[in-house]
Amino acid sequence: MRGTGDSTDQAALRARRASSFGPQAAVYAEHRPDYAAAGIRWALAPLGAKDVPAVLDLGAGTGKLTDGLLAVGAEVIAVEPDEAMRAELVLRYPSMTGLSGTAEEIPLPDGSVDAVLAGQAFHWFDQARAFPEIARVLRPGGVFAAFWNNEDNRVAWVAGLQRTVRPDASFPLPAADDALPEHALFTSFEQAGFPHTHRRTADSLVQTIGTYSHTVVIGPDQRAALLGRIRDYLRATPETAEGEFDYPLRTEVIRAVLRGSPQH
Repeated sequence: MRGTGDSTDQAALRARRASSFGPQAAVYAEHRPDYAAAGIRWALAPLGAKDVPAVLDLGAGTGKLTDGLLAVGAEVIAVEPDEAMRAELVLRYPSMTGLSGTAEEIPLPDGSVDAVLAGQAFHWFDQARAFPEIARVLRPGGVFAAFWNNEDNRVAWVAGLQRTVRPDASFPLPAADDALPEHALFTSFEQAGFPHTHRRTADSLVQTIGTYSHTVVIGPDQRAALLGRIRDYLRATPETAEGEFDYPLRTEVIRAVLRGSPQH
């Protein structure tokens, strides 16, 4: 059993990781992948044939999910707590509404959106506080969905890379077989996965991995050594040694519908 000190250390590390993105906002915007369009359509499917759904991108970062939502015709409001990340989002999408806020304190009126989506952010939420807030801003029949891009470790060279990537500050993010969240305000969560790729070179994939929070919060010497090992691995691997390649991913999505709507 872990002692109190271990729990405190883990909480402190988690807080450092959650707040690590702002200083690298421009690099994050350039090098993080977007999300599979099929996953976005699946997340919004319970809304039916709504012409222009109003969607809150919660924990929007620099707009990686925003871009896909705009592509499917949604009206998007972005909420992001980090000022630098939010500034990068507004720089890239000048017509966007970008608000300061968190999942636990959403700066929107009651019943103001059809869906709340979170890309690579749900694992940072305080679920006990976030779910009532998400429910508050949803309209009847509204959807909540969360997205993760996970490396497709069924591909041998990707699995080998993942064994190289993990530093001391790493802890696992939700996996496809993790237990789904539950909350009385929502129907049971459903889950689906969608093949996706990210066009990269060896150097640009190193830059992508360099934006992961567990590679940001470690010391500079440890970070340089880790990224050096990753670069060496990619340059020694036939699939990634030269030119561009598709980095295999899976966009994992979970979704639930607000209870009490006429549809349920």
